[in-house]
Amino acid sequence: MYAFNYHRPASIDEAISALSGASDGTVMSGGQTLLPTLKQRLASPSDVIDLGAIAALKGIREDGGAIVIGAGTCHAAVAGDATVRAKIPALAALAEGIGDPQVRNRGTIGGSVANNDPVADYPAGLLGLGATIKTTKREIAADDFFTGLFETALADDEIITEISFPVPQKAGYAKFPNPASRYAIVGVMAAQGPAGVRVAVTGASEGGVFRVAEMEAALGGNFSAEALAGIGVPEDNMNADIHASAAYRAHLVGVIAKRAVEAAG
Repeated sequence: MYAFNYHRPASIDEAISALSGASDGTVMSGGQTLLPTLKQRLASPSDVIDLGAIAALKGIREDGGAIVIGAGTCHAAVAGDATVRAKIPALAALAEGIGDPQVRNRGTIGGSVANNDPVADYPAGLLGLGATIKTTKREIAADDFFTGLFETALADDEIITEISFPVPQKAGYAKFPNPASRYAIVGVMAAQGPAGVRVAVTGASEGGVFRVAEMEAALGGNFSAEALAGIGVPEDNMNADIHASAAYRAHLVGVIAKRAVEAAG
């Protein structure tokens, strides 16, 4: 690990000040990705700004027709929250399937979303549910937020503060997990709600999370697993690694999408 200046601000304003004053600063939420990266000397920031002590970034509330989750809220809290489980059980199930208990109690929703790992669960949750990402500067629709592999619309001096999920009429999340890491080899969120019918896929594509328009159109007329019969995705641009070939992942998208729709029922 390279040397760096460590900051643990108590407020969002203090975090912004520390970040703007750093020559090459980075923000840490739960640290589940950043800390291993630093240990392996794959990054050498001048400053690390730890958001863990900022109470304003934590918590879950219902606001009108939406569930609003603070960016510093850990996965375990999302999975166990009574309001989330009642209003968007698919989101609670998604959070409950992340990693192991240690990861779920340290990792945060904001950190996962900002990192935008192509095999992470939350990007599919946000895109599939039509969420809005609120930052220290603006509000960004999920459709505009995820821009590529480990890339988002966040500016260097911008911090996610909370994420708003419109409550759907129905939603389901299913994934085919890597048995060791629990990362999604393919994960699908299928939802019908205020944002329309949406199907978002994570884990499969080299470009990260994406929507499947043909599946959305089919489900718009008949929200059932049977409506997806014969609908697939091309294997072009699918991930291929030791865990699954591109062709296998393309096939899994159809299988897991049907399971997600069944889970929504």
